[in-house]
Amino acid sequence: MKRTVSRRDFLAMSARGIGAAVVSYGLLGCSSSEDEATVPASFMHGVASGDPLHDAVILWTRATPESAGAVLVSWEVALDSKFNEVVNAGSMRTNADKDYTVKVDARGLEAGTTYYYRFKTGDNTSSVGTTKTLPEGAVSQVKFAVMSCANFPAGYFHVYDMAANESDLDAVLHLGDYLYEYARGEYASEDAAELGREVLPEGELFALNDYRTRYAQYRGDASLQKLHAAVPFITVWDDHEVANDTWKNGAENHNDGEGDFDQRKMDALQAYFEWLPIRPYREDDNEEIFRSFNYGDLVDLHMLDTRIIGRDEQLTFDTYIDPTTGAFDGEKFEQDLGSTDRTMLGQLQLIWLQGQLLSANGQWQVLGQQVLMGKMFLPAAIATQQLTVAQYAELGALAQLAARAQAGDPTLTPEELAYLQANQHKLTPEVLALLQLPSIPYNLDAWDGYAYEREVILGTAKSRNQNLVVLAGDTHNAWANDLRDINGDVVGVEFATASVSSPGLELYLGLTPEQVVPTEAAITGLVSDLKYTNLADRGYMTVTFTPEKVSSEWRYVSSIKSAEYTEQTERRMSASSAAGNPGVELG
Repeated sequence: MKRTVSRRDFLAMSARGIGAAVVSYGLLGCSSSEDEATVPASFMHGVASGDPLHDAVILWTRATPESAGAVLVSWEVALDSKFNEVVNAGSMRTNADKDYTVKVDARGLEAGTTYYYRFKTGDNTSSVGTTKTLPEGAVSQVKFAVMSCANFPAGYFHVYDMAANESDLDAVLHLGDYLYEYARGEYASEDAAELGREVLPEGELFALNDYRTRYAQYRGDASLQKLHAAVPFITVWDDHEVANDTWKNGAENHNDGEGDFDQRKMDALQAYFEWLPIRPYREDDNEEIFRSFNYGDLVDLHMLDTRIIGRDEQLTFDTYIDPTTGAFDGEKFEQDLGSTDRTMLGQLQLIWLQGQLLSANGQWQVLGQQVLMGKMFLPAAIATQQLTVAQYAELGALAQLAARAQAGDPTLTPEELAYLQANQHKLTPEVLALLQLPSIPYNLDAWDGYAYEREVILGTAKSRNQNLVVLAGDTHNAWANDLRDINGDVVGVEFATASVSSPGLELYLGLTPEQVVPTEAAITGLVSDLKYTNLADRGYMTVTFTPEKVSSEWRYVSSIKSAEYTEQTERRMSASSAAGNPGVELG
C-alpha cells in the first residue's frame, strides 16, 4: 500500500528520531504544500542508497535546477521495479542551502529485502535504483565489493563499471578517497586533457562550493552512477576528501596562507554528507562516522574513521636522520613509534570499538577502515628511500658473497668469485652501513605509525577468540596480510584493495612492466606477514563471508586510459581464512 508522508507525519517521525539525521543536517526539508512555486529541475547525478539497517535505508539524489529557487522532489520505494507495490513515498523541498541534494531516511522496511526507488520533480523522473536492507537471524552468506582511491583525472572509472556487473553483492564498501582535492594539472593528471577528465573547479579545493563542484563532477560519471544505482554503499572518508595526509588538526596538503584548516575541514565534511548516502552518527555532528552494521548472525561490520576525529600527526623519517652524517636514530624512532600516547582513532572511538567487539555475537568481526593494519616492515634503507628494492637486492646479495669469501667458503664457484671481484667496489662503507640497518615500517601514515593502539584492537579481538577481518584501502595497491600481535600470535587477517584509478607503487618505484612481478615477489619475501601484493593494477576486491570461511578475490581492469576495457583475468587472485584458524591461504 502506498503511504505518502505528510508534513505532520514527517515532523512526528523527526521528533521520534526517524528523520533526525536529515533534518538536523539541513539536508532535507518538508514541503507544507505541493502547490507552492518551485523551479523545474532534472536528475543529472543519478540516484544512490546507503547505510542500510534492518528496517531502513538512506536514499539520495540531486535535483539540478534550471534557475535559482526551491525544487519540490518526491520519492517512491517499492517491492517491484514497476512500482506497483509502493511501500514508502513522500515529498520534500531542496534548495541551494543543501546544494540541491536530497536525502531520505526511508523507514518501516522489512529486513533482508530488495527494494526499488526513484525520485520525481515536475515531469522528470530519475533512473531507478536498487537497494536492500540488512538481514536478521541465520545468514548463510554476505558479499561485499570493496574499493577506494578514485582520482578523476587519472583515468576512467572502469572499476566501478565492472563492480556494477556483480550480481550478488550485499553492499559496496568504499573506504575513502572518494574524490581528490588537487588542482588541475597536479597529481596524476598527465592524461586528463586527452581523456576529457580535467577537474572542476580548476583550483585546489578549499571552500564549501569548491568541494561541492568536485563532487558534482564525480557524480556525473556514468560508471559511478551505475554502481550507486545497483547496490547500497557503506562509506568512510580517508584524507583526500579534505586534504592529503589529514590528521585531526591539519594536513600535509594544507599550507600557510591557505586559510583556516578547521573551516576547510568542516566545509569538506559538509559536502561529503550532502553528496554521499550516509546516515550521520548523531545530530549536529558532521565529524563522527564510526558505526556498525549487523548482517544477522554472520557479520558485524564496524566502519572506522582513522583520519578526522582522533589521529595524531604522522611521524616522519627525516626527523630521525642526522642531516650531516645521514645516520638514523633508531632508538629515538622506536621510542616514539611505540608511545602509548599516540592515537589514530581517538579515545572516544577506541572505547566505542572495544565495546562493539566485546559485545558482538556475529561469526565474523569486520573492520572497514582506510589504512593498512598489517606490519609492513622493510629494510630501513628501502623505507627511507636511500636504496631501491632492486639496489638492495643486488647489494645485499653482493655483501653475502663478500662475507662468504671472507669466511673462506669452499662452495663459492669461480663465477661467483669473478662477479664479486668485478663488483667489490660497490660495497662502500656507506652501503655496508645501509645494509646493516634494521627493518622499519615503510608507511608511517598507516597503523605501523600507531603501533600501541593497533595492539589494543588486536588484544580486544583476541580476548574473545573472535574471527577478525580488517579491510583497507589508501595505498592504491592490493595486499593480504596475517595480523600478528606483539606475542607473535596470528589474531586475524587483512585484505586491502587496489585503487579505482590512482597510481600505486609501480609509479613511485619507477617500475617497468617487466619489473612488476619480480618486485612483488621481492617485497612479499621481505615482509614476514605479507602473503600477497599487486603493485601495478587498478581494481577492487570482493570479500565473501560464510560460516566456515572468509574469501577475498582481487579483480583488475585492463586499462583506465582507454574508453574500452576488459578484465585482466591473468592477474586475478583469491585468498581465504578459515573460521577459528586465522591466517591467509592463497588460491
